Amino acid sequence: MDADELRARLAAGTPVVMPGVWDALSARLAAAAGFDVVFISGYATAGTQLGLPDFGYLTQTEISEVARRVCRAIPETAVVVDGDTGYGNALNTIRTINLYEDAGAAGIFLEDQVWPKRCGHLAGKRVVAREEWLSKLQAAVEHRRSIFVVARTDARAAVDIDEACERARLAAKVGADAIFVEAPESADELKAIADAVPDVVRVANMIEGGRTPLLTPDELHDLGFDLIVSPLTGLLAVTKALQAAYGTLRAEGTLRDHLDLVAPFDDFGPIVELDRHYELDTRYATDTTDG
Repeated sequence: MDADELRARLAAGTPVVMPGVWDALSARLAAAAGFDVVFISGYATAGTQLGLPDFGYLTQTEISEVARRVCRAIPETAVVVDGDTGYGNALNTIRTINLYEDAGAAGIFLEDQVWPKRCGHLAGKRVVAREEWLSKLQAAVEHRRSIFVVARTDARAAVDIDEACERARLAAKVGADAIFVEAPESADELKAIADAVPDVVRVANMIEGGRTPLLTPDELHDLGFDLIVSPLTGLLAVTKALQAAYGTLRAEGTLRDHLDLVAPFDDFGPIVELDRHYELDTRYATDTTDG
């Protein structure tokens, strides 16, 4: 699915749920589960690639390379990428757009936090002046080939809900494909956001344990939100699974009596297309022995 197909799906009023991924393997598992749109989460990527919190440590080139690997691994799936703040001013944002599109991304999130940013559900966020953010959004819209641009504002936590709604309105006027007010704290606030920007795609961020109440796609659709990102579901699930497996291995030295903690060995092969690579190996094999 490309950016235009994503636009068409959303224009039809069909909710789109995007699970968070951070590498080729997590992306393939999401695609195998049936998702045709995924989201490369900056939080998940920082945690898995660097072992660090989402405090702006990752660079635009590091994220674009993750995007390239993910897009290659799941070519039939739309990949939306966390673009943080664009990694600088409007000119840096243009480069970010170019890098992500060259990597194969169908969409990008661009936010208004002061750099270095941090996860939208953490404390201590600050936002730049409206004009600075809007200039970067305008640069992204004017210099993209087709990428789906999501304008994310963190003004709800940094200022208040009214400022967040006003920024959402201004972002829609600039030409963003969707608006994303991060971390509303109630269904009433979600409704206020939808009322503030009635004629644009709206994004809801569903983080387990976050500030926004967890709602189903149908409930969110009824509130006016059809692009739904679940960025940390996979990360938090795999963290719990690894803690259990590694903890058991450390305590007992083996998982012999706890094989329920791991996938069967033979089930992993299809995920990485093992049979196809065996076929390629056989096809191009040469006899290297003398005589």
